[in-house]
Amino acid sequence: MNYYVGIDLGGTNTKIGILDIQGNIFKSTIIKTLSAEGVESTLTRIWEAAKNLAIELNIEIKDLKGIGIGIPGPVINQSVVAFFANFPWGTNVEIKKMMENISGVETRLDNDVNIIALGEARYGAAKGSSTSVTIALGTGIGGGIYIEGKLISGFAGAGGEVGHMKLVKDGRLCGCGQNGCFEAYASATGLVREATSRLTVNKNNMLYSMIDGDIERLEAKDIFDAAKKGDKFSMDLVDYEAEYLAMGIGNILNIINPEKVVLGGGVAMAGDILLSPMKKKLEKYALGVTLENLEIVQGVLGNEAGIKGAVGLFM
Repeated sequence: MNYYVGIDLGGTNTKIGILDIQGNIFKSTIIKTLSAEGVESTLTRIWEAAKNLAIELNIEIKDLKGIGIGIPGPVINQSVVAFFANFPWGTNVEIKKMMENISGVETRLDNDVNIIALGEARYGAAKGSSTSVTIALGTGIGGGIYIEGKLISGFAGAGGEVGHMKLVKDGRLCGCGQNGCFEAYASATGLVREATSRLTVNKNNMLYSMIDGDIERLEAKDIFDAAKKGDKFSMDLVDYEAEYLAMGIGNILNIINPEKVVLGGGVAMAGDILLSPMKKKLEKYALGVTLENLEIVQGVLGNEAGIKGAVGLFM
C-alpha cells in the first residue's frame, strides 16, 4: 500500500499526518515550527516527525510515496515559495528541492489556503463538484479556486487571493498595505473595526454590556452572539457584514461561476444569522445565471483540511 505525508506548515505549530490517497488519516501529530531556527532545521525536524509516525504505524519509509505541504505564502509551480508570511526565510526559496534532498521523497507544495480548498474539493464539502471556490473568513480573508480537478495558483503563485479584491475606491486600509480590499471589510478584523467605531458613539446596547464596556476585548463572535439574542445594534453589524460578504462573493461568482462556494473560518461559524441575509443580498451583486443551482456550504474538514489537502496534490 502507498502512503503519503501531509504537512500543514503554520507560524507557530505544524501539523503532520500519514494518509492514503483517499485522504484517510492513519496518524497525525503537531510539532512546534520554530521557524527562527532556519528553513533546513525546520524541514529536517518535520521529516523526523513524519518518519516517527511511519515507524509507529509499522510503515516502511519506501512506502511513503509523496510529501505534500501547505505553505503560508505564494507558491510557484508547487515548488518555490515566493515569500513566507511571518517566516524569516527569505524569498524564492526552493522548498520542494530542499525537502526532497532531506527525505528522498517526491514533494509538492502550494499556498495553505489553496491546500484547504483542495482538501474540501477532493475530500470535503465540495467533493464531487467540478468547480468550487473555498473562502477562509478569519482574521483576514483567503481563498482557493478549484476548476476541473486543478488548483488555480497563478503565474506567481498568488492565484486565489480573493481577500484583496477592491470593493471600495480608496477605502479602508488593509493589512496588505492597499485600500478598499474585501478583507478590510468582511474579515473578522474588518467587522470588529466597524463595531469598535460604532461602540465609541453608542454604548446603549447589549453588545457593550456583554463585553463589560471593554472594547479592546471585542471579538467577532461577541457580535454574532449578541445578534442571536436580538440586540438591534449587533444585528445592524451583521447586516453590514452580510452586505460586504455578498459583494465580495458576488464578484467571485461573476468571474468563476463555481458550482459550490465553501466557507470556512471563524466568521463562517456564525451560521444562518449571517449566511441567510448574505445569500439574499447576493442577488444585487451576482449575475442571475451564476446563482442557478449554486450551493453555498460550510467547510467540513476543520483542522484536518490542511494535511488532507496537501495529500490531494498527488491525486
